[in-house]
Amino acid sequence: MSGFVSFVSAGPGDPELLTLKAAARLGAADVVLYDDLAAGAILDHARKGATLVSVGKRAGRPSAKQEHVSRLLVDYAATGANVVRLKSGDAGMFGRLEEEVEALRSAGIAYEIVPGVTAACTAAAAGGIPLTRRHTARRVQFITGADVKGELPQDLHWAALADQHAVTAVYMGKKTFPALAAKLIGQGLSPDTPALLAESVGQADQRLVRTTIRQLAEQLAQENVTATAVILYGALAAQEP
Repeated sequence: MSGFVSFVSAGPGDPELLTLKAAARLGAADVVLYDDLAAGAILDHARKGATLVSVGKRAGRPSAKQEHVSRLLVDYAATGANVVRLKSGDAGMFGRLEEEVEALRSAGIAYEIVPGVTAACTAAAAGGIPLTRRHTARRVQFITGADVKGELPQDLHWAALADQHAVTAVYMGKKTFPALAAKLIGQGLSPDTPALLAESVGQADQRLVRTTIRQLAEQLAQENVTATAVILYGALAAQEP
């Protein structure tokens, strides 16, 4: 007997940004394996009596190992359960979806992916700005600011990231942004390039900081990095609506 797994995108944490499909899958689930950032009011949509299992990962804190999470998905589905794997933001955006999908494929378990609102889009909306605009921002690029060791990845395409006609969204990059900014400036990007820091975006304690890449790098070098954030920089990131 084999169940079914729905990879459900929780969005940035605001339950009003859940899709109808996401809410429906939560309402029909026997088991919900959820990320830390997908908890709270989002779980109110889960079926009463469903088994809720926290499998979140947070930098610098005790976290579930990826192998354990994949094993739980397979084991619960093997009982015939309808399983929801609730992922923060969009499930396919820097959420290690590939490993979990591969585990299900190897076990012969069917699955679906329910897309959702990712943090970069929420940050831009909260800041009252578009991610693109004719003539000034022709391209959007999403990157992670941390490798498996939590350091700035060294295989990034630096010339592309320093493109003045692109808007770049940096996920998991507060700790490494000072090093990233130094690289960008070294590639010729102006230190005064607008930047938007969006902390806890889409949640009650959301904080937006409009600044420049140089000033943001200086600020983050002095801060104790705790709250989750996405950073936008480029031609639009600091424009007022």
